[in-house]
Amino acid sequence: MADLTDAQWERLAPTIPVVPRRSDGKGRPRVDNRAVLNGILWVLCSGARWKDLPERYPPYQTCHRRFQEWIDQGVFERMAQDLAAVLPEQDQIDLSECFIDGSFVEAKKGRQCRGRGKDGKGSTLMLIVDANGLPIGVHVEAAHRHERTQVQDTLVSVFTDEVPERLIGDKAYDSDGLDADLAEQQIAMIAPHRRNRKRKTQDGRPLRRAKRRWKVERAFAWLQNYRRLVVRYERYGVNVLGFVQLACVLILLRQGF
Repeated sequence: MADLTDAQWERLAPTIPVVPRRSDGKGRPRVDNRAVLNGILWVLCSGARWKDLPERYPPYQTCHRRFQEWIDQGVFERMAQDLAAVLPEQDQIDLSECFIDGSFVEAKKGRQCRGRGKDGKGSTLMLIVDANGLPIGVHVEAAHRHERTQVQDTLVSVFTDEVPERLIGDKAYDSDGLDADLAEQQIAMIAPHRRNRKRKTQDGRPLRRAKRRWKVERAFAWLQNYRRLVVRYERYGVNVLGFVQLACVLILLRQGF
């Protein structure tokens, strides 16, 4: 991946806290944030180890330490929120219908947000995309938890100030309880009926929207381009989430910066 352009950096820079120099003038000068972020992006895109960071970037210890620091400060989430606040003005984000799904990520390391699912030990990456297929919400959880139980946590994570008007999922999200909970938030849940459902709750008109669920599958394919997300090697769940949020930032940046 190429490093951030000047326009992209100008968009992201205000979301990173400024650390003032010591008043006594002692200590080493802080390494440039842009150079560090480019180093972190190289790890995200290549999937390589931190210690394999090329020499053109700051030392890998500096990049890894700053990565942890920015996660604790919520920097990557703030970047995504900032972009999500601007893109609607360009008609890039449309919340009239959003799509939700989960994807299994094999985990080689870590205990947080890791469990045994039907495909082995790993994590579930929950994703919400807007009507244009852009990622607007992500959540990471242990693989043994059912996707339906993670909908609320994923909605809490959305980068936009407003919630989706309609949330569209597959049969796994067909639940009267979930429908009622989302209705209280003025969100209409649309999902094909489970085969064993006795009382039908939806007719064919809303379900036509489910044909566009390919948009969330496409977004997962976009995320797979960032090799660090293909297999989990992060020990902590917050680090996994941080990389996913950063990948979403890059996808949103492509829309106009």
